[in-house]
Amino acid sequence: MNNLSFDKNQTRCFTNFNEFMSTPFQRDLNAICWKRELKGNFSEIVKKAETQENITVLDEEELLKLELGEQGQLARNILLNDLLLLKEYGASPTLNIIKYYERDEKHPFFPTDVYSFHVDRSPIPTETILCTYYGASSDILPNSQAEQKILVPKIREELKNQFTGTDDEFESYLIDNFFDLHYQTKPNAQIINLGLGHLWKLSVDHPNNPVLPCIHRAPEEKTGESRLLLIC
Repeated sequence: MNNLSFDKNQTRCFTNFNEFMSTPFQRDLNAICWKRELKGNFSEIVKKAETQENITVLDEEELLKLELGEQGQLARNILLNDLLLLKEYGASPTLNIIKYYERDEKHPFFPTDVYSFHVDRSPIPTETILCTYYGASSDILPNSQAEQKILVPKIREELKNQFTGTDDEFESYLIDNFFDLHYQTKPNAQIINLGLGHLWKLSVDHPNNPVLPCIHRAPEEKTGESRLLLIC
């Protein structure tokens, strides 16, 4: 099993799905984990699935069509069970095979792609649920060890230099371009890797959320190795 080292105030782990889903975010707690050790050959599923695009959605029908060995079948059963559990809970899980995400080339000074530490935002109460089964896994960053990038004086000044509107319009510009969602690490920050096989629930920035949203990022993919990721 992946060894998980985390801030115990921000993160909590459980060993069953019901506790994982029923435990609410509160106080500093904004990342909850279903910690588990999965068996099966998930790499076989990645290799045998047809992946023409950078991101390929693998639905249940396509998953069931794959001709797999014994360990691959075991991995498939786990995926199908995870999808079923989350759907019964009311979530809408998607299984993705990811070669890489698109980079933000529009803002080279301040990239707003998922490789940057960021928070998710929603107009309605929700949460981000994810699990990496194969490949590089995501990271989270304790809120106390992060700094919102638009509040860093040098970064803010550069953004103002690129903006042509009024001071009142500047704040809307930051939100409209998602700059306000991104963070950088403070010195000596302890980045937490989410590991393989563990199902995570992360707090999202939404109206009336009682806790801070969880800061996270997608990993740099390993050369020639796609990721198998469940997300909803």
